[in-house]
Amino acid sequence: MEFDLIERIRRHTDTHRDDVAVGIGDDAAVVSVPAGRELAIAVDTLVEGIHFPVGTAPADIGWKALAVNLSDLAAMGATPAWALLALTLPSPDEAFIDGLARGFAELATPYRLALIGGDTTRGPLTVTVTVHGFTTPGQALLRSGARVGDVVMVTGTLGDAAAGLRCLAEADIAPYASLVERLNRPTPRVAAGQALRGIATACVDVSDGLVADLGHICSKSRVGAEIDPALLPHSSAMLTNFHDVDAIAFALSGGDDYELCFTVPADKASDVAADLARVGCGATRIGRIVEGEGVRVIDAAGQVRKPERAGWNHFA
Repeated sequence: MEFDLIERIRRHTDTHRDDVAVGIGDDAAVVSVPAGRELAIAVDTLVEGIHFPVGTAPADIGWKALAVNLSDLAAMGATPAWALLALTLPSPDEAFIDGLARGFAELATPYRLALIGGDTTRGPLTVTVTVHGFTTPGQALLRSGARVGDVVMVTGTLGDAAAGLRCLAEADIAPYASLVERLNRPTPRVAAGQALRGIATACVDVSDGLVADLGHICSKSRVGAEIDPALLPHSSAMLTNFHDVDAIAFALSGGDDYELCFTVPADKASDVAADLARVGCGATRIGRIVEGEGVRVIDAAGQVRKPERAGWNHFA
C-alpha cells in the first residue's frame, strides 16, 4: 500500500528537470547543482492541530506545506529547484493523498519545482517538506547584515492569516474568505526575494510574527529596531472586519504571514518599493534599525507599545 500511495503522489507531481538524474523510486535521488551556483536547503514540518486546523482541505495542506518552505528560500533570495516530501498518515487514505498532491503540485508547477523523493509512514497527520534552491555564490540573503540607519520594510500585508484563524470560529466564514485563504494558501515571495539580492542588507520571512522574526535580524546583526504601528500594511479585508487595535495586534505577532521583512539602506527604500511593486507584492517602510538590541514598537506620540505576545513559540 505504501508504494501505491507514493505512486499516486508521483503521478500528480511529476515535473521533468534536466538536473534530476534519478528521482522518485530509488533509495536516494541523484541531482546536479549547476556550475557557479550554491545550494540553499530548508525544511519545515506541519502538524495537524498545530500548524493547520483539523479539517483543513487536503489540497490546502499540500499547498501550505510547500509554501512555508518556499518562503524560506525566498528569504534567502534563492531560486527553487527540488523538494522532498515525508508524510505521516493515520491511515492510507487515497482521496486525501490525491488532494494533498494536487495542492502541492499547483504551487510547485509555476516554479518548475520537482518532487524527487520522500517517505511515508503511519502515525498522527504530519507533513514535512525539504526544499532545495540555487543562489549566486556570496549573494544569499542573510539575517546578519542589518546596519544602524537602515530602514525596515515588509512585503504585502500583515496579520491576515492570524485574522483568518480567528474567523474560523465564526458560524459563517464566507465574509472572511480572503482572510482564511491567506491562512490556508500563503503566497511565498520568491520573486521579491530574488529582486532583493545585492540590495537588502538582511532578510527573514515572517512566519512566527513580525516582532519575533524581526528580532532574529536584530539578534544576528547585533542591532535594535524601532517600528511604527501606524505604518503596518493591512489588507482591505482586515480593515473591513477588524478594528485598528486588532489589526495591529495581528500584524505584530499573529504569524503565518510568510511575507518578507528586510532591511535596506535608507537611500534605496523608494527604489526597492518600486521594484517589488513590479513583481506584484509591493513593500512598505515600517521602521528603522538603531543601536541597541531587540524590537521596540513606538507610536507617533513616542510611546513604547508592548505587544500582548511576541509571536509564535513552539515550546511556550
